[in-house]
Amino acid sequence: MGSVHAVLSIVSDSVVTDAPILIFDSGVGGLSVLQAIRRHLPTAPVVYAMDGAGYPYGQRDDAELTARVPALLGRLVERYRPRLAVIACNTASTIALATVRDALAVPVVGTVPAIKPAAACSATRVIGVLGTRATVRQAYVDDLTRRFAADCRVLRHGAPTLVDYVESTLRDQTPADPDAPRHALAGLFEQPDGNAIDTIVLACTHFPLAADALQGVAPAHVRFVDGAEGIARRCATLLHGQPWPQHTVPGVTVTTGPANACAALAPGLARLGLAPPTTF
Repeated sequence: MGSVHAVLSIVSDSVVTDAPILIFDSGVGGLSVLQAIRRHLPTAPVVYAMDGAGYPYGQRDDAELTARVPALLGRLVERYRPRLAVIACNTASTIALATVRDALAVPVVGTVPAIKPAAACSATRVIGVLGTRATVRQAYVDDLTRRFAADCRVLRHGAPTLVDYVESTLRDQTPADPDAPRHALAGLFEQPDGNAIDTIVLACTHFPLAADALQGVAPAHVRFVDGAEGIARRCATLLHGQPWPQHTVPGVTVTTGPANACAALAPGLARLGLAPPTTF
């Protein structure tokens, strides 16, 4: 902890008012985290970075992401000099968070499946974990289960079509699978003991952006939990006492790959106070 406090002391002493928070994801999922951060830090400048050329992370192998994510974040930190970086992606965090922290000289907040709060509120002690295939297979999920939900039955399902569903809806496009929310939940409820699930962890930052659609096809008693609020609180704690602009400024959006591939996102990003994407 001492080294972390030393880094934070240096950042607090030298940070400028318009230094941003860097939020990184493969696509639009990190917008759910951005929304939570803005509730806690409403005037914080933000840079929202998408790895459009690498999307979707849930389909890539661990070795590739372990190399790719730190390299991209290193470029972004060098260019934008953020006061803090957020890996707003469960897949990238469970695979590459430790490597990123070793590589960067700024505090890094990761995203992990919200199994601890899910276990705290489950009455039936049967929990669903809905994420990408890469996330739900991680040993990190096993560790969280042992530590915080040892008395629970934890069922997992990877739902890549739900990621694409969110990406399409934010572009105001018809999803390839309009029933993706129903199919994703079926992957949990149709497992042995799935009918006893009362709490579902949204273990992909894309999925809270489909919360209304998921709730609409789930049994009324099922509760959904995600990590966005916890990430936002952690950011606010790490950045406590730092100077901020007096008013909200438009956020910067950048992507790998051609920016025109993200042109359809511009209206949705604008609603969140973000400029149209440019390439980095």
